[in-house]
Amino acid sequence: MRIVFFGSPAAALPSLEALLAAGHDLALIVTQPDKPAGRGRRLTPSPVKTLALGRSLPVIEPGRIRADPGAAERIRAAQPDVNVVVAYGQIIPHDVHFFPRYHSLNVHFSLLPKYRGAAPVQWTILNGEVESGVTIIELNDRMDEGDILAQERVAVEPRQTAAALETRLADLGAKLLLATLGRLDEVPHVPQDHALATPAPKIRKEDGLIAWTEMAPAVDRKVLALADRPGAFTLIKGRRANILRGRAFGHSKGSPAAGADPPGSVASVGKAGLEIACGAATSYLIEELQPEGKGPMTAYAFSLGTRIVPGDLIGI
Repeated sequence: MRIVFFGSPAAALPSLEALLAAGHDLALIVTQPDKPAGRGRRLTPSPVKTLALGRSLPVIEPGRIRADPGAAERIRAAQPDVNVVVAYGQIIPHDVHFFPRYHSLNVHFSLLPKYRGAAPVQWTILNGEVESGVTIIELNDRMDEGDILAQERVAVEPRQTAAALETRLADLGAKLLLATLGRLDEVPHVPQDHALATPAPKIRKEDGLIAWTEMAPAVDRKVLALADRPGAFTLIKGRRANILRGRAFGHSKGSPAAGADPPGSVASVGKAGLEIACGAATSYLIEELQPEGKGPMTAYAFSLGTRIVPGDLIGI
């Protein structure tokens, strides 16, 4: 089958590799433009672009595909049987969606209609879901509202990070995509029940700020969901520190009524890490973090260098 593939991050690679391995004709790759990355802010190609160039596949990188008639013309000139979209990162215009014979398929990393939007995996972890999955839909002009062609469920493993779950779903999505392409002429189109829809909007950098007034399990879910990107962080002595690893630890000393261990206070310091008081007299153990401008380190090593002692307040 002749395909135009839309995708950008590493999560799109399993689908692209599966299409190539299955012998499909990748007529054109559409990806996001190079973006600054790393401390040097050097322009860096998307993972999809890197793979495509390594396989000598034609690539275009429209900055705004909806306002780029040249990009639409290149896509039409490729004469695809179907467009395949996996974590592309832009809204694709109507004429591009419906130009191919089989229109456009999207591999979405949630059980639609739950978690429509840009960050379904992170919201799955943030909300403590025990189940997730992949949905193949035919795209229409509304965000993640197209008819369902295929869906597969998986259990969310205990304390699984968003990054780990996304890797699982990307591999599962690649297999489900190939199976769906193999029966496009007969696969049923099932409309979504919009009454069951839930949003999964893009998560901003500032959304990673830890609120120590929340109970420890909620803090734990935020770190599991956001530590990889855009980062879960707090302020320690006025400077940002990303929390890379930790766990809900139990109950802090005293009780809120007694005024002991207010949220954000350091309850204890030890080789296991920094125990931080949270809401409802719970506590969270920071095990590994990354101070601003430095590399990752254990929380205990950080406490020695920063001279953190029980009773100190963080998050301010």
